[in-house]
Amino acid sequence: MLVSLKELMKDAVAKNYAVGAFNATNLESLTASIRAAEEMGKPIILNHADVHSKFITLEEIAPIMVNRAEKASVPICLNLDHGSSIEMCMKAIRLGFTSVMLDASAASYEENVRDTALICRLAHSVGVTVEAELGHIFSSDIGVGNGAVQETLDNFESEDDVYTDPAVAKDFVERTGVDVLAIAFGTAHGVYQKKPKLDLDRIRLIRQSIDIPFVMHGGSGLTHEEYRTAIHNGIRKINYYTYMALAGGKAVKDAMDKMQPGENVFFHDIPLIGIEAMKEDVKNAIRIFSQEA
Repeated sequence: MLVSLKELMKDAVAKNYAVGAFNATNLESLTASIRAAEEMGKPIILNHADVHSKFITLEEIAPIMVNRAEKASVPICLNLDHGSSIEMCMKAIRLGFTSVMLDASAASYEENVRDTALICRLAHSVGVTVEAELGHIFSSDIGVGNGAVQETLDNFESEDDVYTDPAVAKDFVERTGVDVLAIAFGTAHGVYQKKPKLDLDRIRLIRQSIDIPFVMHGGSGLTHEEYRTAIHNGIRKINYYTYMALAGGKAVKDAMDKMQPGENVFFHDIPLIGIEAMKEDVKNAIRIFSQEA
């Protein structure tokens, strides 16, 4: 069933767990995520971002996402992830998404406040929830916690300028009315080259300032205990895709490696292998996020 992010977050807060947000970059990842959720009997969030357009555009996949979510046996929220503009957020809303994220974190603070407040007014008027980002959540090949960390941090006076500041977060939420907030505490998008440097206690400190659900971007690759601590401290939505996609890719590669020389390869069999592997990886993520593992 298609639901709003607000509905999912209400239950997650009440029962102290996090909802997984999995990227629908194509039909295969969409199918794997929904099958995993239905087999686990748990709600999920399906993300689609501007950067996914090279695989499939929002206009092409949105009707499929809406149809699959409406027919699913578990609650599913459709979320525009890292929306690049107010116009893109409005497009997602018109196409049936129940949540949008306007990512203005690279803009000045006042611009971020202004644009986020505007999209909140527009989205809330039609019952759509809004996510925003505060702080700097890098890609893992350039971000905090890997070999290139110093090159990135040279642009900032200290790590405190990279991570989300509790006082700033309080001001931001009060001035924008945003429903959920993606905060920076050391995670990064992509494959970790080295162990990320996490400030998990920062989540708790921000929570003392504002009482709304928090989002973890760059949610792949953490330990079970790190997930558990992050959720305990206030993370209620975890964006997870990289390691799911890697699981699918590895399964396909392993299957190809086992084939005999000259054996026929039918393309229609390849997606099935990837779907099954991604489904099992998503199921494991759901177990951890729901505090059942």
